[in-house]
Amino acid sequence: MATRWGICSAGKISHDFLVALETLPAEDHRVMGIAARDLARAQEYAQRHRIPRAYGSYEELAQDPDVDVVYVGVIHPWHLPVGRLFLEAGKAVLLEKPLGMNAAEVRELGQVARSHGVFLMEAYWTRFFPASERLHALISQGALGELKVVRAEFGAPLSSCPRVVQKELGGSALLDIGCYCIQFITMVFSGERPESIIASGFLYPTGVDETLSVILNYQGKRQAVITCSIMGWLPNQAAVSGTKGIIQLPSYMWSPTELVVNGQHEAFPLPAPSQYIHFPHSTGLCYEAQHVRQCLLKGLKESPIVSLAHSELVASIMDEVRRQLGVTYPQDRT
Repeated sequence: MATRWGICSAGKISHDFLVALETLPAEDHRVMGIAARDLARAQEYAQRHRIPRAYGSYEELAQDPDVDVVYVGVIHPWHLPVGRLFLEAGKAVLLEKPLGMNAAEVRELGQVARSHGVFLMEAYWTRFFPASERLHALISQGALGELKVVRAEFGAPLSSCPRVVQKELGGSALLDIGCYCIQFITMVFSGERPESIIASGFLYPTGVDETLSVILNYQGKRQAVITCSIMGWLPNQAAVSGTKGIIQLPSYMWSPTELVVNGQHEAFPLPAPSQYIHFPHSTGLCYEAQHVRQCLLKGLKESPIVSLAHSELVASIMDEVRRQLGVTYPQDRT
């Protein structure tokens, strides 16, 4: 039986997610409906992607009896209320990162999911790429020996995008792109909490962070360093170093298609898109969709790979980084 998807929002990431779903077997994944605040927008996406139902409100999608799981791609401040809407309607939810504006919102969403007995996962698609799985396997097998230093960077000129710089829209270099670096480090260190966090950076005129670097120190003299910026391009690479070697992830580290293991290249090609995609390597969104399907078939309520505890840890690290930078949102007072 196919996993029946609903799509919440008709933005760029939802388009790319739909294109990614089209690379998967139709007998495994079917899109039943799409909702947007603008019905015409939902109808446009429905026609383009051959989706049978278009809704002009999220509530209508939440009440669709033929939807098993909803992919939510709304802007950051709406993650909590919209995620809660679908969870309370008994729908499984794949919710775009960051799961909440802060760790408190992440905890609240987790509590709602548990109280209603439904699946919830933060959409850190990076973790499900074949290259990421290979990296995780090599680390788990001890191929690098004792881990010592991890580096990750993500930078792109995004300051012209209102969603990225306006505080009321959840703007932030950290919340928008730096979270990928935090998630990557948390994966490498198997969900361990850092002993200390040192953050430094600069704020945009709107009061959101625009460029920042973070040092995370872990027990046993292990260190992670991230840099992110919405003001210009960075090399967008990552590296994991240990006593026996180094694994590098060339650009783009958040959607990796290549590893360099002690100088040896390993390639992981992606499915070809059937139409234009907005973000690099977006057909790789298919891997997280496949994972969600497997979780639902097994009756799981959360992912064993991107668990709710993992999401809460990432959010708590970002809370501390924002505290040091002096970036606050109205949601922090709840």
